[in-house]
Amino acid sequence: PADSGEGRGHPRQVFNAKTAELICHHQVEINQSFPKEGWVEEDPREIMQSVYECMERTCEKLCQLNISVSNIKAVGVTNQRETTLVWDKETGEPLYNAIVWLDLRTQSTVERLINKAPGRNKNHLKHKTGLPISTYFSAVKLRWLLDNVDEIQEAMLDGRAMFGTVDSWIIWCLTGGRNGGVHCTDVSNASRTMLFNIHSMDWDPELCRYFDVPMEILPKVRSSSEIYGCMVSADKLACLGDQSAALVGQMCFKEGQAKNTYGTGCFLLRNTGTKPVMSEHGLLTTVAYKMGKDEPACYALEGSVAIAGAVVRWLKDNMGIVQSSSEIEKLAAAAGSSYGCYFVPAFSGLYAPYWEPSARGIICGLTQFTNRNHLAFAALEAVCFQTREILDAMNQDSGVPLTQLQVDGGMTSNRLLMQLQADILCMPVVRPTMSETTALGAAMAAGAAEGVQVWTLSPDQLPHVTSEKYEPQINSDESEFRFGRWKKAVQKAMNWETTESCCNGNGTQLSINL
Repeated sequence: PADSGEGRGHPRQVFNAKTAELICHHQVEINQSFPKEGWVEEDPREIMQSVYECMERTCEKLCQLNISVSNIKAVGVTNQRETTLVWDKETGEPLYNAIVWLDLRTQSTVERLINKAPGRNKNHLKHKTGLPISTYFSAVKLRWLLDNVDEIQEAMLDGRAMFGTVDSWIIWCLTGGRNGGVHCTDVSNASRTMLFNIHSMDWDPELCRYFDVPMEILPKVRSSSEIYGCMVSADKLACLGDQSAALVGQMCFKEGQAKNTYGTGCFLLRNTGTKPVMSEHGLLTTVAYKMGKDEPACYALEGSVAIAGAVVRWLKDNMGIVQSSSEIEKLAAAAGSSYGCYFVPAFSGLYAPYWEPSARGIICGLTQFTNRNHLAFAALEAVCFQTREILDAMNQDSGVPLTQLQVDGGMTSNRLLMQLQADILCMPVVRPTMSETTALGAAMAAGAAEGVQVWTLSPDQLPHVTSEKYEPQINSDESEFRFGRWKKAVQKAMNWETTESCCNGNGTQLSINL
């Protein structure tokens, strides 16, 4: 089975269904644009161009290995889950750029929704969705598009508009587009929209009325492991949201198993079995996967961190402190410590466990001694501290503490980061030597689908994946001290931004920072 993954980098991987071995891959970076402060967009046309390029290059590499492309039995799609777009089903063209999951333009909408909720409770819809009202999820992004883009309003009136997360867009295009393309999504993606009832496992009319979203523009919800349709090449398609795919790729099929993925953000998921567990400590309840239309859904508790790898990109692109993402490990190692410098990268507010969109990034504890090496160390430490916060919340919710953390994602190649993570958590961190577990999970879901069945998900027949383990190297007192200082820094980042505004002398709108 192959995987077509849509993240910031857009890879295509081909796996051996018997051994889970990565046979070949290709990756294309997708550009993000930042038209205004807090806005993050991607071009849907560029997304599809990268899909086609990756597929073509990967097939070329297969041929170079003397492997026939006809050996690809199915294609699994994995994607950023909450990133939102609307397109015209008659022309096949997107009607606006995709609004990326960490975009903040809907902050005023979120504040308005919370203000009208009983008791100003951000968890007003959690009993149905498992989610707090937040800028993170698709419904508020879709509401913004419906309210602010004339082309979308016109397409809505004419019955031409289609909504989807990125998986829906990719699947629709790959299965024919305006010539009979399949408009669908899977349960793991649908559960991130705030329009999906995680108990009935379908779009919820009451939620759609709450956000004033017409149900006819929504994709059909399918399981994560079934044939949605065929590509022109006759490859069969299935789908799984990126973090659910990583959970599957880490073979976390048993209740209580967990993984943490380090990418643009950081996402810790713990399998809670076939019953949703509602968090009391700021975590999300989400649909992990549904491996077949007649199979039960499995749920997860999730801690989501908006900024992880993105902080390294910020140090490189915005500040010029590092020349490449790989350089940060060398700089941080040269420092050996942050020397009391703490970095809270709340560029998109704070996600779990706080859900505080008004927070903003701060660097504190600076002295004349502080240099770029210390900032690099503090940035890596920030990723580890945020993971510690969501792991603590997860242990409180589950009542059964994790004894080790399984990790994956691009940042896990940074050995210093992995050692820091073990030190901050005071527990072993286990990293598979093949870190592309998100892609592997999507390929497994596609390969296990009825009608394909080249992959078995039976626990006793899962392939063995080699890994390396990082053990804590500092004592728990030091870890607790550093974590305590971090939490002090977090409090200083809170309640920074409001959506109130005033005008300066030139009539320019200014945000009031309180």
